[in-house]
Amino acid sequence: MPITLDKKLPAVDVLRAENIFIMDDNRANHQDIRPLSVLILNLMPTKEATETQLLRHLSNTPLQLNVDFIYMKSHKSKNTHANHLETFYKTFDDIKDKRYDGLIITGAPVETLPFEEVDYWEELTKIFVWKESHVYSTLHLCWGAQAGLYFRYGIEKWLRKEGKLSGIFSQDVIARTSPLMRGFDDSFMAPHSRYTEVLEEDVAKISDLDILAKGDSVGLSLLASKDMRNVYSFGHLEYDRDTLAKEYERDILVGKEISVPDNYFPEDNSDNVPTMRWNLAAATFFSNWINYAVYQETPYRLEELSQTVEEEREE
Repeated sequence: MPITLDKKLPAVDVLRAENIFIMDDNRANHQDIRPLSVLILNLMPTKEATETQLLRHLSNTPLQLNVDFIYMKSHKSKNTHANHLETFYKTFDDIKDKRYDGLIITGAPVETLPFEEVDYWEELTKIFVWKESHVYSTLHLCWGAQAGLYFRYGIEKWLRKEGKLSGIFSQDVIARTSPLMRGFDDSFMAPHSRYTEVLEEDVAKISDLDILAKGDSVGLSLLASKDMRNVYSFGHLEYDRDTLAKEYERDILVGKEISVPDNYFPEDNSDNVPTMRWNLAAATFFSNWINYAVYQETPYRLEELSQTVEEEREE
């Protein structure tokens, strides 16, 4: 089934060229089914690229999805035209009275700052509180995962002594029985791009968290609360083939002393086309989240979400 989007969103043309079924809202209104409602809080500077990446993976499901995008009103975007945000995005004030089956919180290039020094931190914390009663399952990505863990559990992030982690790395599946890891091989490849990390010993103190995957180079890779209402990914399974290449080029242009991303360019030559080795893992992970953490658990009537949450807390 398709994703329902504003037909003028630039990502629509890209996805249709890839033979991904996109339905405009006029046609969707004639479908007599209850589609899932998904909200994407896009904190990435390259918002249009991130939109396409996430929508591509969310489309890999037999379910119909209605997708809304929001941005931080308290932050002025330097890389996305204001017209794009005003046309295709909402603010928290616009959606705070709505309920959603799923929420995705992306990464952001602010990881070297203390959380409280991020200019939209106060606004983000309001969303963290709001989602507990207005969203069934939240998928946190990269810095979004670190921020979610810090707000909910007080888990700190730490600067990596080795410098930036950038490249394609192997991680092992730890929680083999978790529905979120169904269909995975014993190990899989995933892109990572970050200066900071969350330590396993800090996570181990939280009984509510399960480690789903980790690796020798990346440390923790995937976590989830036991009820799968909060899922945390420190990598970037959503990345396109060339996303790390573009990040590397930007780092070089601004004069950063940065190494070529590991295990990415053939022969470590940035003139070569990067090898794509994580697409199957990405498709499996996003499908599992939508199917097992969202679709099979969320109430049919979203108005009942608050009641469902309260009942789960009492159990």
